[in-house]
Amino acid sequence: MAHGHVAYGMRASFGLTYITADTVAAWERGLTAPTSAELTALAATLWCSPGELMGAARTLREHRIARGLAPEDIARQAGVEIQAYLRMEETNSWRGNERQSAALSRALGLSLPDFATVTGRSEPLAELLRSAVTTRWQGYVRPVAKLLAVERRHIEDVLRQMHDDYQSRMARTLSWGGGAGSDASGEAGRDYLERILDHFWPLVRGGGQAS
Repeated sequence: MAHGHVAYGMRASFGLTYITADTVAAWERGLTAPTSAELTALAATLWCSPGELMGAARTLREHRIARGLAPEDIARQAGVEIQAYLRMEETNSWRGNERQSAALSRALGLSLPDFATVTGRSEPLAELLRSAVTTRWQGYVRPVAKLLAVERRHIEDVLRQMHDDYQSRMARTLSWGGGAGSDASGEAGRDYLERILDHFWPLVRGGGQAS
């Protein structure tokens, strides 16, 4: 379809009288981006879903649009007031409780990594995990489980394994003394902490066993 054909379809079917061929061309070239309503109309005109026109969704709004859902749908399914949901979507900062968080994930089909990203919880989670593997992990089971709305028993298994993994790496520092191996072990420990989420997600998805 030519740009003009797409623009005409959006004007005729959705009443978006201001859409022109130049508007569609600008979207295609990445010069501007359509609004939520425009994206929905564009997808319908092209006989596809909004998600097919988007890259990887990164925000609450993008995940909702990709699934073709209205804000009211998500607010109702998550059990939050619509105005509260719209504010959270605008700031990309989810403030729901554990039950509401689980409902949000189901409504949007979010994986745990996606949930952490779109709700702004990735960095707080990483900090909790770094503390868990470097100190007593038992004290971090509840905070991590609450942050992700995941069963504590599952998080307990994951944190225990991560703690053992990290501590075994650091134990090499003591066994190697002050030689070159000590530097290598120290670097391995720092890398583990920096990439803590890369170690965490496979264990959570795999039921505590790395994939």
